[in-house]
Amino acid sequence: MAEYTLNVGDMAPDAALNLWPAAETTVAAYRGQWLIIYFYPKDNTSGCTTESCEFRDMYADFQELDAAIVGISRDSLKSHQNFSEKFAFPFALASDKDEVVCRAFDVMQVKKMYGKESVGVERSTFIINPEGVVVHAWRKVKVAGHVDEVCQVLRDLQA
Repeated sequence: MAEYTLNVGDMAPDAALNLWPAAETTVAAYRGQWLIIYFYPKDNTSGCTTESCEFRDMYADFQELDAAIVGISRDSLKSHQNFSEKFAFPFALASDKDEVVCRAFDVMQVKKMYGKESVGVERSTFIINPEGVVVHAWRKVKVAGHVDEVCQVLRDLQA
């Protein structure tokens, strides 16, 4: 079992977010509403596209629960623009080329592929409550059924 430096019950790091569509904000700017942050490895790859499209398809459900959604990867804003426009995402994507936000949320992890180790983004999702506290975290996310589960956990947390 991996040890993480950011856990449920911790205050969410107040990291700066460089968003597409073009805007700069912070995690703290979302205080007062629920926030879903999902980290994914790369724009326009199969799992990342599926996950992002599922968040898009359930966007209205999250809006009804007063939750903002932000997807974060190390891709550039230009890449995010193309990805977002191609799939019509109604939520922001944050570029974290320098891995500052990824490291603050402790999602840069050693991964093994074909017997080789490398450090990359571990697919992860966090629910942050209106006070800025991480109230649920998923690590090593498997895409199938994940967005439905995030929405259900959010409903349960609000009940």
